[in-house]
Amino acid sequence: MEFMLLVGTAKGLFRFRSHDRRVWSVEGPDFAQTPCYTAVLDPRSGVLFAGVNSEFYGPSIRRSRDFGRTWDAGIVPSYGSDDEEKVTRIWAITPAGDDEPGTLYAGVEASGLFRSVDGGDSWSEVASLRRHPTHELWGPGNGGKCLHTVLAADDGTIYTACSAGGAYRTKDAGESFLPINAGIEARFLPEGQRYPEAGQCVHKIDVCRADPARLWMQNHGGVYRSDDGGDTWHEVGRSLPGDFGFPIVAHPGDPDAAYVIPLQSDEKRWAQGTLGVWGTKDAGATWQPLAAGLPPTSYATVLRDAMDDDGQDALGLYFGTTSGSVYASADGGRHWQEIAAHLPRVFSVKAAAIR
Repeated sequence: MEFMLLVGTAKGLFRFRSHDRRVWSVEGPDFAQTPCYTAVLDPRSGVLFAGVNSEFYGPSIRRSRDFGRTWDAGIVPSYGSDDEEKVTRIWAITPAGDDEPGTLYAGVEASGLFRSVDGGDSWSEVASLRRHPTHELWGPGNGGKCLHTVLAADDGTIYTACSAGGAYRTKDAGESFLPINAGIEARFLPEGQRYPEAGQCVHKIDVCRADPARLWMQNHGGVYRSDDGGDTWHEVGRSLPGDFGFPIVAHPGDPDAAYVIPLQSDEKRWAQGTLGVWGTKDAGATWQPLAAGLPPTSYATVLRDAMDDDGQDALGLYFGTTSGSVYASADGGRHWQEIAAHLPRVFSVKAAAIR
């Protein structure tokens, strides 16, 4: 088995490969000097997809059939010419389930969802999301009005999250969407208005592959767990050193396990002195630090898409920082090693196992 990390940065995409998850080689950058907010290996086809965000040429979804040696010219998703909103960045690319081999989804800024049913040859908007009656409550977060998360659960459910719009779910392939934000506090709103139907600044959500009803969320202040596919959320981050952060990773095989990287606060968006991953094994009742091998002092930030797992039984965890370091753990976070330093600002880290 071979392992691949796709690391999107402010100046292109770097591709890391390893046979043992300890010694890594690196190639790239692809799309040099161009921001890459996301890249993913489609496990069904072996095709790589990357969201490339050129300030000169605009955003595009690029595709490689040879593990990054060459890339196609790219497809530019767009709204209608008379639409007030425009596609300005590609934030997320997600393959659908095995029963839809040619289907992929993409999340963009301004907050919209696109779908391809032909393996990336063409993309069209799933317009029902932006047409939802709550869309008028959406606004730009600090990083823009971005649909940054698209999850395809094994039961066919699609989850999306946008900043600042909240989380939404579809069970009918995008014909309709349901806002799933009950119990999520929007602390930036006035007292008495902090639990709206939509408009929360969700930073990231993840779903447990072994139990699609178990979701985890890092909100703009607050770590949450859902046991019913997002119908209701329960805050579970009170014992963390800080409940502000960006990424969250659900353990793929254990519904009660998840991982976050707390930052000090909204005002101080850097690590709590020690750059630490914190994990729970009891559904968020308690959290333990997982910092062996990480620097004792750091002002780094880990962004919403810059942490991932590789899905293996001996779980590999990976994350990258805004100061250009990439860290890897082959034992579920108990020990870490720095596998790259001094890269450009890291936007995303995606892991894949290649058989």
